[in-house]
Amino acid sequence: MTTPTVLPHVDAVQEALTGAGLTVYLGGTPSSTGWVPPDKFAVLYPDPGMAGRASLADDRGDFTATFQVTCVGGSVERALWVADRVRRALSVPLSVDGRKTWLPEDQGGPPVQRDDDVTPPLWFVPVQYRIQSIPS
Repeated sequence: MTTPTVLPHVDAVQEALTGAGLTVYLGGTPSSTGWVPPDKFAVLYPDPGMAGRASLADDRGDFTATFQVTCVGGSVERALWVADRVRRALSVPLSVDGRKTWLPEDQGGPPVQRDDDVTPPLWFVPVQYRIQSIPS
């Protein structure tokens, strides 16, 4: 049995989100000078996940991870539009080669907040999801 890895799961989440028509950044937004944020986008913050025991033989084939998708927009409505797109994109099992996946579990997030550290201000709402998979 192969120990599961996090990157194919992160790739599957990114593919689902971009497939929903979202601009997605991994781990933060670009920091290059002159970068102008789009009107609405998502930022994916994955954790490294955890390989769990699938049997008493210490076979670590089960995988669980939590990740945050920060939904950002130029207004409250646009940030919530991104959150709706994320929720729709993650309402089906992810496709990870060699793995069977559960539906991502929506764990919610706090209310929309305004970021005045950027000009013009942006609104954002972080939403967390839990994913799980087993060998197929």
